[in-house]
Amino acid sequence: MQILDISHRRITLALLAALALPATAAPDKIWRCGNEYTNQPGDAKARGCKLVEGGNLTVIEGLKPQGGSRAAASSPRPGAAPTPAARSEGERVESAEQRARDADARAILEAELRKTEARQAELRQEYQGGEPEKRPEELRNPALHQQRSAALKEQLARVDADVAALRRELARMTPPSDKK
Repeated sequence: MQILDISHRRITLALLAALALPATAAPDKIWRCGNEYTNQPGDAKARGCKLVEGGNLTVIEGLKPQGGSRAAASSPRPGAAPTPAARSEGERVESAEQRARDADARAILEAELRKTEARQAELRQEYQGGEPEKRPEELRNPALHQQRSAALKEQLARVDADVAALRRELARMTPPSDKK
């Protein structure tokens, strides 16, 4: 007799839970007002909200930017990149260590620039001003030559952009200090 009471209670609880679920599971209508989703649009027509139809909707908000206006306003010289303020005394770096880091960063950028300029020279030599030398398989199929020419042109444009970006980055850095 006790077993029947326990299973009867379980069934009753399960039915009550099932009946309560649809009432609390989701709102009847979801509205999209620009980039905002809501179930209470208010004056939906005035705000330009549209009813979203379909299944469940999940919106995950992104991170908000952290104090960009203050950092930009405190830039020490025109055109200089803003430096983030140190959050605690432990995060500050001594000036000698910072100069060493800057020198390392400059060396890395200069090495990358040399490598990219070498690749640029190779591509220019192979591209030959838009008329690369034809390979044996391209003699029989001119479309292959056109495809390779177009690919070389795209690669050269990318490498040119990379060289320009590296030069801009080096120009933004402070010049290396001369030790006497």
